[in-house]
This record gives sequence, structure tokens and C-alpha cells, in this order.
Amino acid sequence: MIEPHAPAPPGAPPPWGVQGQARLPVRPGVGRFLVLAGVFVCAACGLVYELELVALASYLIGDSVTQASVVLSVMVFAMGVGSLAAKRLRPRAAAGFGAVEAALALVGGCSAMALYAVFAWTGGWGGLWADGSRWLLVAFSLAIGLLIGAEVPLLMELIQRIRRQDPGGAVADLFAADYVGALVGGLAFPFLLLPLLGQLTGALLTGTVNAVAGGALVLGLFRKDLTRRARWTLLVANVVVLGLLASAAVLVDDFERAARHAVYGGDVRVALHSGVQEVVLAGGTRGHPLHLFLDGRLRFSGHDEHRYHEALVHPAMNGPHARVLILGGGDGLAAREVLRHPGVRRVDVVEIDADVVRLARHDAALTALNHHAYDDPRVHEVTEDAFTWLRGAASTYDVVVSDLPDPGITASTKLYSQEFYGLARRVLAPGGRLVVHAGPLDGRQRVFWTVEATLRAAGLRTTPYRVAGRDSGFAAGPDRTTGGSVGAPGDWGFVLAARSAEPLRLPASGPRLRTLTRAALAADARAADRSRPQRPLAPSTLVHPRYSD
Repeated sequence: MIEPHAPAPPGAPPPWGVQGQARLPVRPGVGRFLVLAGVFVCAACGLVYELELVALASYLIGDSVTQASVVLSVMVFAMGVGSLAAKRLRPRAAAGFGAVEAALALVGGCSAMALYAVFAWTGGWGGLWADGSRWLLVAFSLAIGLLIGAEVPLLMELIQRIRRQDPGGAVADLFAADYVGALVGGLAFPFLLLPLLGQLTGALLTGTVNAVAGGALVLGLFRKDLTRRARWTLLVANVVVLGLLASAAVLVDDFERAARHAVYGGDVRVALHSGVQEVVLAGGTRGHPLHLFLDGRLRFSGHDEHRYHEALVHPAMNGPHARVLILGGGDGLAAREVLRHPGVRRVDVVEIDADVVRLARHDAALTALNHHAYDDPRVHEVTEDAFTWLRGAASTYDVVVSDLPDPGITASTKLYSQEFYGLARRVLAPGGRLVVHAGPLDGRQRVFWTVEATLRAAGLRTTPYRVAGRDSGFAAGPDRTTGGSVGAPGDWGFVLAARSAEPLRLPASGPRLRTLTRAALAADARAADRSRPQRPLAPSTLVHPRYSD
């Protein structure tokens, strides 16, 4: 049983290390309200920094579950360390809090630009530099966590110096303001900062608000507790921080263009942020091949996209193919291959990003590459998530083509789940076929065979195959590896699936293909089968994804 709190004996030191009541320019009640308002603002900024690190790391590095786990675990650990370290600053709580907020505003505000800079300019160097973004992510998580952790004991000291109260009440007030501020910051990031300002400008604005709030609280409310030297030091520090953040905000557009040039090359023609992802088109003019990047990953390269799309589409067209469903493939290149077959009456394309389809309809280089597929009256486009669309689908199809991002991307995991393939099986007409891009076999065999095992678990008979000869300098297809990177795969892997066993062969009366032949397809299928693991793999489901390398 916990004994009731007994009053301190006369002459005992004040609780929480309080050094005496603060000399405020306002009444204690107003001062206490202003401190709690500062807690609210700082908590909102702190959560924005946290979410910004998770979002940017997921975009730059991939695998959002891993990045979120790293950021959250490192940051929470660092907050504990920072809270312990701040105990030494409690006798100088006002000056200490002002210094912590100035440092946090600078580190948090510039973290997005620093991460993007390392990714853009050193990510292709190979060796240790290839993991530079990961190490910097850990460093920022640690630094921001240390500074956020140091806020709590210092703010507690400041509250107690305004008006002494029992520790439980002070903690309750402090945490209430902190949690409400975290709620506001957590909602502001996805619904306000990210769509309106983007990650770079949003982080800089958050740092500015953080610096203003921290500086105003200390220099305005607790200025009489500071020495003349401390006041001038904090004032200069905050002015410098605000100047750096403002300069970065002015240069952010030039910085982003330069970073994009370093990542995608000098011939970027289109760069936009849709409601789903970042879309970049490079090349396609003056004899340069066209490249499409989605969220920093090379979706296709004009160097060798025909090999990928021929291998994806044509084996599945061997049989009835009057009605064809394409899941993904908003660039129109899979539809181009489908339309080359006689007897196709309808092609439905389900693409989540309307901006990709708009480019496929109107960009001169992309429409030339997809042979104006969307101008064909047989092609019908639906803007919706493929999983959601399949749940409500009432039609059946002779061929279903799954041209989706790689399963190693966390956001795509559900599109390679047993539940998803069960929905796809439901829309297959009698004798219908489903073909799935399953990632490369070269270097990622476990992922490939997990896709195959998941299709079998959904009640489908499978025929795995691969197509070699991938241009090592340009990793076309929806894999995570971008062009020219060290260890880029040299093939594409596919799985043909149906309710009954289907032979893997090209249609006898199909169109003439540029590179794919019956003999090469059979040889590559045998090569794929030789890599089959001896022990069967478990399927991937919505609640138990299994696509980690």
C-alpha cells in the first residue's frame, strides 16, 4: 500500500529541485497557461519530426514497417536518455530549455533536406555510401529523441517555478498538453503539411514554429531568470536558426531540382506529386530512352521495357482472351501488348493513380511508347485500388494481368496476399488465366517462390518462369532496385496461374514479338524451376506478410 504524501518538514529543499519562484511579467495563472501552450506547440512539432522521418525514409529507402520501427524505437530510447541527461540542467531550466528548443528546431527542420541530399548524391556510390541514408536516419532519430526527451524535466521545472503544486497534478497537466499537441501534429502532417507544402518545406516550417515558440517562451516569460549573457546568447542562437531555416526555405525548390537531377539524370521532363506518389518522367526526347519513376523507383526503362511486357502478357494470352483485366499498368504498356492480339473485345485497366493514366494519355513520348493504347475504344480505365476494386467486381475475365509494384514494398504487400489472389481467382472465367509479376529470381528467390506459394494457397495451379537478359544498367519493371545500382537483378520473374494446369507457351496465332521466342521461354521456365526451394514456403497473407528478403 502506498502511504499518503506527507508534507515536507520545515527547511526542507523545495520539490523537483525548484530554486525559487520565477519572476514573471504576468500573473502566475497566465504564465502557467503560456508554459502549457508551449508544451502543446513543442509536442506537435516533435511528432511532425517523427512522422517526417518515417515518411521520407519509407520513400527513399523502402519497407515502411522497418523504417517506422527503427525511427520509433531509436527515438523512444533516446528520449529516455535525454530526460536523464537534462537533470543536470534543472538549476538553469529556462536557459536549458531555450537551448534545447533552438537545437531541436535546427536539427528537426533540416533533417528532411539532409536525408534527401545523402540519398541523392551518395546513394549510387556503392559500398558503405549505399547505406548512408539508413545511418543518417538513425542519427537524426537519436538526436531528435535526445532533445525531445530533455524537454519534459525542464518544462516540469518551469511549471513548478511558476506555481508549486503536487507532482502528480503537475505531471497530469504537462502530459495533457503534450498529448493534445501530439494529436494536432499527427493530424497536421498528413492532412495539411504534406499535401500543401511537401516534406522539405513542411519540415522547415515546423522547425521555424518550434524555434519561435521556444524562444518566445523563454525570452518573453522567463527573461528575468536569465543573465544578460544568457539572454543575448539565446537571442543570437534563435536568430541564426531562423535565418538558416528561412534561407533553406528560399532555396528548397532549387535544392529539390538539383537533387532530382542527381537521382534521375539531367533530362527530367515531368515531376509531380500526385495524391498517391511522386511521378517522374525522364528522357523520351532527342533520342534518349523514356524512363518512368514512381516514388523514386524505376517503373520502366525504354531500353528494355518491351522484354518485360512481352514476357508478362503474351504467355497468358494463349487461350481465350476476349476480356482482359489489367491490375496496375497505368502506363498503358501492358495494354499495348494485349491489344496486339486479335479477338480482344474489352480491356479494363484498374490503376490507383489517375495522374499516371493522364500522362499515359497525353504525354507525347509515353503515348508514342504505348502506341496510344488509351485511344482504343476497347480500353476502359478505372481509378481505384486494385484490392478494393476486386472485392466489388461482378464481371469475369479470360485473362488477368497483375502488373503491380514489387511485393517487397510494404504498401504493395496486400496486392500479393492470399486474400488478393483469392479475389482475382473469383473473377477468372472458366479456362481463364492469371499472370503475376513476382519480382526477380536473381538475388531474391525467396520472394519469388513466396509469391508462387501464395498463388497455390489461393487454389490456383502455377507455372513459374523467368526472362533473362535484363539490361543491367536499367532495371525496368516494378522492382525496388533502380537503374545502375550495385547488385541490380538481371532478370524478371513471373508466375502463370489458373484453376487447372496451363502449359507455358506462346499463342500460335499471336503477334510477332521482338525478343521472346518459344524456345527461349521454355528454357527460361526450366531454369526458374531449378531454383525451386526444397522445403515448401508458407503463403503470404494480410495479417502475416512474408515478403522480407
